[in-house]
Amino acid sequence: MKYKVSLFLFLIFVLNSCQNDNEKRLAENAKEAKKNEKIFNNINKAWTFIDEPINEAAEKNAGTWTEWREFLKEIGDKPRRTIGAFQKKSKAISKKAVALNNNIPAELNQPAIKSRISILITKVKMMELFINLSTVPDDKVMLLIGEINKEIISLERQMDKIVEKSKIPKEQGEEDFLKMLDTTRAIPNSNSPQVPIQKIDQNAPKVE
Repeated sequence: MKYKVSLFLFLIFVLNSCQNDNEKRLAENAKEAKKNEKIFNNINKAWTFIDEPINEAAEKNAGTWTEWREFLKEIGDKPRRTIGAFQKKSKAISKKAVALNNNIPAELNQPAIKSRISILITKVKMMELFINLSTVPDDKVMLLIGEINKEIISLERQMDKIVEKSKIPKEQGEEDFLKMLDTTRAIPNSNSPQVPIQKIDQNAPKVE
């Protein structure tokens, strides 16, 4: 009889423990879901990129430079519903950003443009890294979204600066002078008079 009572009490204890564990697990899951929902809402609210060219030069390049046009299109396509969609989109943006190193228009193929593209790629890759962590640091992702927009503006302003500079007419003779510096610097001129080398007469009297 005592054995049956003990067994009965043990079963009640086990069932009660299981119930407590389930309640604890459900509470933890609810807490985690609420946390993830907050992260998603923060990122969703901040996820706005400057996908429209801010000047004529950037707009023109969007029409002729495929990689630039596709990058702007990618950042303009906002993901929906889940944090997983943002993670997938960040990888796609990173891929398009890296592609900006390809087929840079001759007019823009300058160190000032390349350095800005490099910085933009770095910021995009950092965003991709943070948003794909198991616990997403939404504050860092939000900060990087703002920094990426700043780099896009910087790049487009540099495009405009280069285009405007190319429109300034060169002074008369300046173009020929620049070509000379690029192609003929340090090349001896065959038309210039040569100074004859005088032979020294060893038998000539020396002046004391």
